[in-house]
Amino acid sequence: MPPKIVVLGATGYTGDLIVEALASRGVSAVLAGRNPQKLAAASARHAGMPTQVVDATDAAAVAGILSPGDVLISTVGPFEKVGWAGAEAAVRARAHYLDTTGEVGFVQGLQNRHDAAARAAGIVMLPAFGYDYVPGMLAGALALERAGSDATTLRIGYFAAGSLRGGLSKGTRATLAAGILQPSPVWRDGRLQQDRTAGSTHTFNLRGSRSTGILVSGTEVLFLPALYPTVRTVEDYNGWFPRTARLMPAVTRVARGIGRVPVGRRLIERIAGSGGGSSPGPDAATRARTRTRVVATASDATGAMVAEAHLSGPSPYTLTAELVARAAERLRASAPAAVGVQGPVQGFGLAGLQELSAEVGMSVDVVVP
Repeated sequence: MPPKIVVLGATGYTGDLIVEALASRGVSAVLAGRNPQKLAAASARHAGMPTQVVDATDAAAVAGILSPGDVLISTVGPFEKVGWAGAEAAVRARAHYLDTTGEVGFVQGLQNRHDAAARAAGIVMLPAFGYDYVPGMLAGALALERAGSDATTLRIGYFAAGSLRGGLSKGTRATLAAGILQPSPVWRDGRLQQDRTAGSTHTFNLRGSRSTGILVSGTEVLFLPALYPTVRTVEDYNGWFPRTARLMPAVTRVARGIGRVPVGRRLIERIAGSGGGSSPGPDAATRARTRTRVVATASDATGAMVAEAHLSGPSPYTLTAELVARAAERLRASAPAAVGVQGPVQGFGLAGLQELSAEVGMSVDVVVP
């Protein structure tokens, strides 16, 4: 049997967008999840794609629907709670693995738990393969390529053109709430360290305007230093809401104090989860009004900018769905550039990632002073 693509969590918001992206290209997938009625409805919407009822938290059960060479796409979250079984299943079955997590702690866990086994199995595991954090990886790599050995610091900023108000999915809001309470990994002084999320801000040049972002977690700090060993600092910033960015260090200090007790954590989660109505995520019209913007600035030891990469593309959710769908197609058809738990640059090579990104509508511009 030829390798197949399996979408775990196919009836969720992100899973359905990925299935839609596959279907639009005439690619079939196995729709997997725990609710047979929802799976049947999803199959009916997508040309009768096959379904498989499975518990996403049962590694043996998920492995049982996979074969060597298959591609497992996992969209189940929060990943720190329910994502481990899918990853373990992929390793057991020797199937390639993609997921849509934005939880950097989960990615670190995959590195620790599964990298050696994935290498031995000859598979690639590509976590956080979407808006979080493929555009930043690509922008960062391109800026560092242009800067060469002069670059010692890389800062990456995630922004959005168009309003995100009311346009965040429930999963994104849950990840944001959890992220406020957790430290952010950063690459500083040539080693991985921890800093307080939103504990600092940075202002980026956005082509004629300047916008401020808050310090956040990002997988760039886990993967790019291995490719560019002269870089001493790598940091991620989120600038979705630049008008409130300068208030966030104080807000997060309060939130982390409240979050030390269970009732405080529940309050933060409730606040973060409000404002989205009953919809699991933004509809097509809302997504069409939003654009992704990412900038990566490479600086030298004096702090002077030596290269800057600017990326723009579709909505974060559309971008994630298209990236995952096309990456899955490639992994099913040909061997990855590297095996083990990898970042997107390692998994597809820089040229391959540029090609993939162009296919999904991302434009790139690299500038130097």
